[in-house]
Amino acid sequence: MRLVGFVAVRVVLADDEALLRRGLKVLLEADGRVEVVGEAADGAELVEVTLAHLPDVVLVDVQMPGVDGLEAVRRLRTWATPPAIAVLTTFDLDDYVATALDLGAQGFLLKDAEPEALVRAVVDLAAGGAVLDPRITARLLPRLRGFRANRQLDSLSARERQVLELLAGGRSNNSIAEELCLSEATVKSYVSTVLTKLGVENRVQAALVAHQVGVW
Repeated sequence: MRLVGFVAVRVVLADDEALLRRGLKVLLEADGRVEVVGEAADGAELVEVTLAHLPDVVLVDVQMPGVDGLEAVRRLRTWATPPAIAVLTTFDLDDYVATALDLGAQGFLLKDAEPEALVRAVVDLAAGGAVLDPRITARLLPRLRGFRANRQLDSLSARERQVLELLAGGRSNNSIAEELCLSEATVKSYVSTVLTKLGVENRVQAALVAHQVGVW
């Protein structure tokens, strides 16, 4: 049942297994916070369906026939205003996840995530947050050895470290603004500064740096 007065997050699902797509659709739409507006069985179809529906969030498997999920992420990230993109993965696909991170994916979720956690992740992504399943985070941390995170963190001001800590928890700019009693524009500026000082390209990479050194 759709929640009265609530605008559902619009999602497109991409996975070559129709049964999995059907199951995810049922789970996501169960309480009305999410509406699956399109589905795709490969990366090329995903780009077409996303263009047709302009969803808030795209959930994409990385291994699909033809155009795979990574290529689809790359194409979508070239758009002027791309949707939030989360990669659906399994434990044995570390290289794919690391590549998706480099391409700018904002979320990484395991296919066996609890339904409530999956819905919450989609809602957070739509609000501008970064989503990292803790089990994936642990496996990605070794990839960050080249960041020299401790030195970079020393360059952050106390307020910038607060912003990083909240960002690492998956909080959106609006949520951070409310927590710190700042304007959303000010938070956006802080986030941009944090990314620059850490030498990373997106919120997920910044969150991983925070996890690596124990900030969050």
